[in-house]
Amino acid sequence: MYSIALISFCFIFLINYTFQQGQGSFEVREHSVTRPYASVFSTSNSNWDLTGNTIVTDKFIRLTPDVQSKAGGLWNRIPVYYPDWEMHVQFKVFGEAKTLFGDGFVIWYVRDPKIAGPVYGSKDFFQGLAIVMDTYANRNDDYSRTFPYISAIVNNGSLHYNHDDDGFNLTVASCESHFRGRDTDTLVAIRYQDNRLTVSTDTEGQNKWTE
Repeated sequence: MYSIALISFCFIFLINYTFQQGQGSFEVREHSVTRPYASVFSTSNSNWDLTGNTIVTDKFIRLTPDVQSKAGGLWNRIPVYYPDWEMHVQFKVFGEAKTLFGDGFVIWYVRDPKIAGPVYGSKDFFQGLAIVMDTYANRNDDYSRTFPYISAIVNNGSLHYNHDDDGFNLTVASCESHFRGRDTDTLVAIRYQDNRLTVSTDTEGQNKWTE
C-alpha cells in the first residue's frame, strides 16, 4: 500500500457569530495557516507543530511523499474555546499508484492532540471528532463503499477505532467524495453551530458545494 502525497494545504479557522445586527464570521489567525507557509513556521512562536514526514515550502505543505509507510501531521497548539466555529481546508491528494493507495488523512478536533498512534498517525481511543478523508477500502465485501470517502467519527475516549472496517463502528455520518487525483484543489468546509455538524465539499474549484 502506498501513501498519499498531500500538498497545497491551506487551513482557515472562522468563528461564526450572531448579533442583533445580523450574522457573520471572522478569521481567527492563531488557528489559521495561509501562504507563504514557510513564514508561519519560521519562529519559535509559531502556533503550529509539524510531525513525521511533513515538509513546508512557501507554496505548499506536504504531509507525506508518494512512498510507502510514511506519515505526517500539522497540529495547532492553541486550544479552541469557541462554542460555534467553522474551518476551511484546501488540499490536493495524488500519487503515482493506480490501484493501491494510502489510507488517507484526518482533520482532527480532539482533546489530546499530537499523540502519535495507529489511527492515521494519531492515537487510538481519542476523545473528540475526526473528519476522515479515506482513500483506501480496508474492508472488501458487500458492505464496501466507493472510495474516496468522508466519514465523521466521534469518540468519547473509550472506543477502539477498527481499521479493518474503516472505522464504521464509530461513524456517525459519511458520504462519497471524489477528491483523489483531481487536477484542481479540493475545498472542505466543516461547521459546528447550534450543536449541528455540517461538512461541505467543493471538488471542482467552482464554488459549488455539496453537503
